[in-house]
Formats: sequence, structure tokens, C-alpha cells
Amino acid sequence: MSFRSITAAALAPIAAVAMVATPAPVEAAKPTIDLVEKHLASVRSMTADFTQTDRKGRSISGKLLMKRPGKVRFDYGRNADMLMVSEGNQLHFIDYEVGQKSSWDIQDTPMSVLLDQKPDLNRIARIVPSKNENVVIVRARDARRPEFGTLIFAFYRDNRAPGGLVLEGWTAIDAQNKRTVVRLDNQRYNVAVNDGRFAYRDPK
Repeated sequence: MSFRSITAAALAPIAAVAMVATPAPVEAAKPTIDLVEKHLASVRSMTADFTQTDRKGRSISGKLLMKRPGKVRFDYGRNADMLMVSEGNQLHFIDYEVGQKSSWDIQDTPMSVLLDQKPDLNRIARIVPSKNENVVIVRARDARRPEFGTLIFAFYRDNRAPGGLVLEGWTAIDAQNKRTVVRLDNQRYNVAVNDGRFAYRDPK
């Protein structure tokens, strides 16, 4: 089964709405955008397992590598014929089966929220009320670039994590209101990630 439509919808210039975790209870003050920015500023790198599911329930899993500023890799495994990767400036979706590469400036993609050197969310983001005080949901949408959609991340509180938050995942919504859910597990923060992991083979 091909998951190209899932990948392109989830990670190209689009939107996201988050999922909810159920962490252990902690003392939780009312969340603010500053709290999320503090977390992001504390994260130099992250690795995680991910599962990506489209609106038809089709799923694909892999490994996420992230290193700020600007570097990310969604690795679908050795046998995959596609790749989503940024070496620092541009986000590339590579389809090796057809020999094509699509690229966007990282600042024009939802991933810029996670990858900016100095995250500033106040202009484009707000906190969404959550029934669970240990879950922090952030909705981001750039009114000047509505074609990029709406991005909402879900974090859960964990005092052991950078800035007291762990990224749980997101859901992508494109201009046609199609949704793609990305869920993270086994998150590890501020671990060594070699820059060579963000290199890629050009499809041509």
C-alpha cells in the first residue's frame, strides 16, 4: 500500500490538530504560549517513534529525528521508497519510486514551529482549552498564509522533560479538510544526533 498521500498531507505546508494523552497527574498551572516556547527553546534534539494515520485509517510507522535549528527526518525504514527530510533550510518530500522531489522553505511549513532557532508563537498560536489539565494543546495558524492551514500540537506535562512538556503528536488538516494523525512514542530529548542523518540521496 502506498502512503504518499498520507505523508504529503501530514508534513507539507498544511495544518494540524492534536491528539490527547493521559499522563500521570502533576501540579498544573494554566498553560500559556510562553510555557510552550520555553519547552521548544530547551529542546536541542529529539528522537521518537511515529505512527502516521490518514483519514481512511491507513497507517505507516517509522523513526523521527529532529535537531534544531531546521533539521528533521521522517525515516520510513530501509525498504521505504519515500522520505521526508530537511537538512536545515528546506523540507523535501522525496518519492524514489517515481524519481521526484518536492521542496519547501522550512519557514513555509508547519514544522517551522518545532524547528525555529528562536520560536515565537505569539503571532500565530494560541492555547486551546483542554479538559485534562495535564494536556496542553496549541493551535497555530498564520492568517497571512492561510494556504498553509492550521496547526495544533498536543503536549503532555512531565516535570522531567525539557520545559516540563513532552510532544505527544499532531493531526494535519489540509485545505480540503483532510486529516492525518501523527502520534509519537518513545520520545528522547537532547540526545546526540549526527548531522549526517539528515543527508539524503537525490532521486535523480
